[in-house]
Amino acid sequence: MPKVSSITRVLEIIEAVSYASKPLSPLELSQELDIPKPTIHRLIQNLVDEGFVTIDIGGGIIPGKRVRNLSVELWQQRQFFSERQMVLQKLVEEIEETCGIAIPHYMDMLYTNRAQTLLPLQIYLPVGAKSPMWCTATGKLYLSQLSPTSRNKVLHSLPLDKFTKNTITDIDALNKELDQIAETGVGVDNEEFISEMVAVAVPILDKKSRYLASLYLHAPTIRVSLDELMTHVPRLQKAAEDIQTLVYQLQN
Repeated sequence: MPKVSSITRVLEIIEAVSYASKPLSPLELSQELDIPKPTIHRLIQNLVDEGFVTIDIGGGIIPGKRVRNLSVELWQQRQFFSERQMVLQKLVEEIEETCGIAIPHYMDMLYTNRAQTLLPLQIYLPVGAKSPMWCTATGKLYLSQLSPTSRNKVLHSLPLDKFTKNTITDIDALNKELDQIAETGVGVDNEEFISEMVAVAVPILDKKSRYLASLYLHAPTIRVSLDELMTHVPRLQKAAEDIQTLVYQLQN
């Protein structure tokens, strides 16, 4: 059997941790990657020291700052940024409301793409802006995709501040809503982040149907209700499929 280099093993660890739906223990990584336990502990410590992975409160291995930053930079590659923007622009022309893409980044949702409606009344959340996870359509959609263990860890680490009268701050009530979103595949924000703004979001998935990002549509309630916004979900889902095709090109 050919000898596997330390570089290959390090990359395999980063890949496994990045794709995992929950924090992985050193033992799980050792078994999954067929790496001896003393070696896995040494490599993990090196990756922790360099900021590529970190150890969560339960002792599991999760992506570190450098991996998260790299994922954002890869997502923002100019070629694919521009192609995603074209999909969004077409969507806005059909729906006539603002659409965009947000990805999880640390404990927030980061807006990476946005196409603005030409209608006079608008909600301004520019590319590069961040929003909370627990009260936005994009963030709740992301949380709904997590395993129960990972979701509860994240929820207990979030401040759960109340932004409007509709913001859900009770963890049990929020978990109930996230379960419903997991079933429908559609995130909703019923004036929970910004008063008089409603939003819906659908997932952008990778080749293995794993969550990558949230594609959202939002509008002021003076112009459209949440129920009316929901009628555009099929168009959002079609646009998400178009963006997924671009993602598959990146993964090849």
